[in-house]
Amino acid sequence: MPPRRRDRRRPRDPSPPPSDARAPPSASGIRLTLLAPVVVLLLVLAALGFSGRLSRSPPHPQTLQTTAHSVYERGLVKRDVSSREILAEHTRISEKRSQRQFPNPVLAYVTPWNSKGYDMAKLFSAKLTHISPVWYDLKSDRNMLVLEGEHNFDATWVSELQSNGSLVVPRVVLEAFPAVILLEKMQKAKAIDLIVSECRDKGYDGIVLESWSRWAVYGVLDDPELRYMALQFVKQLGEALHSISSKSSNRHLELIYVIPAPRMQELSNQDFRPEDLLQLADALDGFSLMTYDFSGPQNPGPNAPLKWVQHSLTTLLSAKGSSPSRNHSRMIFLGINFYGNDFLLSRGSGGGAITGRDFVHLLEKYKPSLQWDEKSLEHFFIYSHEGVRHAVFFPTLMSLSLRLDEARNWGTGLSIWEIGQGLDYFFDVL
Repeated sequence: MPPRRRDRRRPRDPSPPPSDARAPPSASGIRLTLLAPVVVLLLVLAALGFSGRLSRSPPHPQTLQTTAHSVYERGLVKRDVSSREILAEHTRISEKRSQRQFPNPVLAYVTPWNSKGYDMAKLFSAKLTHISPVWYDLKSDRNMLVLEGEHNFDATWVSELQSNGSLVVPRVVLEAFPAVILLEKMQKAKAIDLIVSECRDKGYDGIVLESWSRWAVYGVLDDPELRYMALQFVKQLGEALHSISSKSSNRHLELIYVIPAPRMQELSNQDFRPEDLLQLADALDGFSLMTYDFSGPQNPGPNAPLKWVQHSLTTLLSAKGSSPSRNHSRMIFLGINFYGNDFLLSRGSGGGAITGRDFVHLLEKYKPSLQWDEKSLEHFFIYSHEGVRHAVFFPTLMSLSLRLDEARNWGTGLSIWEIGQGLDYFFDVL
């Protein structure tokens, strides 16, 4: 994946971290098949005069309310949904917070720049098997390796989550120069030791490792020898973590690896391939698959079209020698976005990520009409500000429920980016 294009993960004010999904190509393939009808639909709706205005609002805390009935029992999971209904219901959650609707593992990311996620992790810990605070970066400092992010550690928060049965597996981004880690034996050992020691010292249950995007930028994935060495590094880290027992779970420390979702029918060197999965599977505990950010400012559209999600799983789990091909589906944490996007449709391209707070503000002020796109199976609406038309795609209970059904059918888990960005009642579907 190429360098950062925008930050779906941070609030849009300054601006996803180093793992940003690449800007989708404009070549033919699954992208054009899915996106063309959406673009036409957006332009038609824009011509019809749907309007609204995006005005960033100051934080306005909402009071979380409980109700005896879930969103399913209240009839809220549907295609025909209105702004008024979302505004009235999004802070009301089922009082049965510990009752799980989704039976498989759920990995939830939490970011320091969106502190609401810390509270939601504690509140809904019974539904979250793994919680990954986005805390660490392993960097090169001249001839040294440095693990930055220790200052983010919150011992009380970690202990409380673990006492509730969740595994705490902080994310570590491998920012260090690949040549340092992959080609220098002592530095490779040092990198592994830094990560393992931090897990041991802080009492973590393992980590989530992110490195694929950095390796793509530096050309590591284009060189067969370097690619092999990169995969060997991940395996060695997994083996090192597996050699240590977690203090909270009486299991070995876990390693979950972040991987991009395939973009096109034909895989490129930058794609994570089925054979890569097979090579790593025995030494890892899971793969966090980034099935979101399908569209971008240059080609506005849905966040995660369901056909693309299906294509990603089919491609990734079709390796030769893995019979049946779904043997490894249980290791996949299927990516689910709790954020949305606001794209410009006129006067050039642009736009970016919005959180639930931004989405609610739009609904409160303009009460737009939400449309259901039959191609992507997502909701969106159009608004206009000073003659510039925008398209907003944001997850809804219906779009989330359909993607959870897909995960159930495949037997995969979920990985949510990230739980501080969505609407409160999203947790009812988990």
